Amino acid sequence: MKKSPYKLGLTGSIGMGKSTTAAMFVEQGVPVWDADSAVATLYLAGGAGAKAIAKLVPDAVDETGVNRPKLRAAIQADNALLGQIEAVIHPLMFADRQAFFAKHQNDDIILFDLPLLFETGAENWMDGVLVVSASPEIQRERVLARPGMTPEFYENILSRQVPDAEKRAKADWVIDTSHGLDAARQQVLALLSELRESRRHA
Repeated sequence: MKKSPYKLGLTGSIGMGKSTTAAMFVEQGVPVWDADSAVATLYLAGGAGAKAIAKLVPDAVDETGVNRPKLRAAIQADNALLGQIEAVIHPLMFADRQAFFAKHQNDDIILFDLPLLFETGAENWMDGVLVVSASPEIQRERVLARPGMTPEFYENILSRQVPDAEKRAKADWVIDTSHGLDAARQQVLALLSELRESRRHA
């Protein structure tokens, strides 16, 4: 009987190099479900996410879908709003994730890239969890270099995320991106080799 694909959850706090690490899995032929891409699709005009946001923040939705700068401004102005948005968007994301898993039953490993993996309880759905980490100094430098990012908004995001140390403690594997791309890629290759070897002998 064919084994079901191994569900590997990938997470990491903002600025830790999560998207870069996910791309390394793609290079190795691993299908990757990306929560941010799923949200972007949901937020397009006519998308289920855009319709849900329109009910909460009508001014943040235009003919192209969700206007993210306007949505960000609304969230900054109302602390309760982010929780309300998450309550309607997360079930839509879960359905999308399930569909992706069903579509890739012939793969041995599937990576699920979720910034809020622990915060949403998604680790219970995974077979294993990988956390991407870096030093606090590198993290802050990376995030504040992003367009439109302010120290206040960065601190607000951090306050809503499980702390890095706690994530690392809960993880099955940790990849440190502080030492450059080549070092991170070697860690990805070692992890894939370990996983595939263990599945062969299971």
